[in-house]
Amino acid sequence: MIAVTAAERETLAREALAEITAAGTFGDFISETHEGEGVYTLLFAATMGGYPGWHWTVSVAELPDAAPTVLEAELMPGDGSLLAPEWVPWSDRLVAGEDLAELEGLDDVDDIDDADDLDDIDDDHGDDPDDGIDFESAVEPLEPAEASGLLAVGEDEQDEPEAEADDDGPEPPAAAPVKKRRQKKQEPGEGD
Repeated sequence: MIAVTAAERETLAREALAEITAAGTFGDFISETHEGEGVYTLLFAATMGGYPGWHWTVSVAELPDAAPTVLEAELMPGDGSLLAPEWVPWSDRLVAGEDLAELEGLDDVDDIDDADDLDDIDDDHGDDPDDGIDFESAVEPLEPAEASGLLAVGEDEQDEPEAEADDDGPEPPAAAPVKKRRQKKQEPGEGD
């Protein structure tokens, strides 16, 4: 049996990780566990953003009269890494919003009282002279009768133009004539 030290197993495991992922995605050595029958599992910290609590696992096998070899290498979630973050009550999130308003240069959330202040906070919505869209003048206000969809009593619909027929479009198929069935008068005693 070829004797292998823990440092040599760690070096072999790091080389295996370097083959499947970038060098900056794994970090410090965490632990080594002997699984039995010449198999060791080595854990390394995962340093990728978006994977807090995850770790890289590398299994190394040591067989008699053979050089150690890597069985598998994979990214695994650690304890609690798949759990959702702790729920934050609405009132606490509101406080965070007040802090955001202060960062935006407003003294208090109550200072957001007109459209100009809102435009300062979020440039993606509202009137932006650079985007060429003016939301306030884009829609003409409706007259009260038009808004409700009703006409006043005695008011005609003469002001509205009639829809013109489309002479260029296809014509509907002609209706087939309906044949009437003649009923035969029954004489008394027939069909009884």
